Amino acid sequence: MNTAKEKLIELIQKMSESEIVKVLDFVEYLMKKQEKQLVQDLSKASETSIDF
Repeated sequence: MNTAKEKLIELIQKMSESEIVKVLDFVEYLMKKQEKQLVQDLSKASETSIDF
């Protein structure tokens, strides 16, 4: 059974370079969104700890 990562790699290998650029842009967007959420979570946690 292929993992999601292996399946993604297989699909990317079959894509044109221009389509791969679009996938890359989307992955970078998802990672920035994840980082932003982490910063927000850490900020909320620090605000909560100040209240103690």
